[in-house]
Amino acid sequence: MSKIRITKQFSFETGHALYGYDGKCKNVHGHSYKLSVTVIGTPITDTSHVKWGMVIDFGDLKKIVKEEIEDVFDHATVFNKNTPHVELAMELKNRGHNVILVSYQPTSENMVIDFAEKIKTRLPKNVTLHSLKLQETETSYAEWYASENPD
Repeated sequence: MSKIRITKQFSFETGHALYGYDGKCKNVHGHSYKLSVTVIGTPITDTSHVKWGMVIDFGDLKKIVKEEIEDVFDHATVFNKNTPHVELAMELKNRGHNVILVSYQPTSENMVIDFAEKIKTRLPKNVTLHSLKLQETETSYAEWYASENPD
């Protein structure tokens, strides 16, 4: 049976700041992120299976990404917990803001690596994460490919 790739696209709004950066992105700002998630697998051949003909139900993929990425990062502000931004993060949290502290510089490159790890752990055994594309602006994005990142 043929291997098939399927892709589902997601969008969410997230703020961040890049500590120590030498440009405008050192300031707190936000993006309308677009995330494309591509998985690869063999369509189910069991004609009695409710998901017959599917690699994975798009709804099941949506649930995974919603729980791991969208529900967590949408309308949140991300800071590296190992920088002085942690003081600003605590102040925002104390004022009721949704703040995420991560162990990395919250660039698109690092976020896409983080997202890949989160999604991979939730996929069914017969489905593999093929690639992610995290678009930060209309003209800028980061991509992650499983083939370039062996476990």
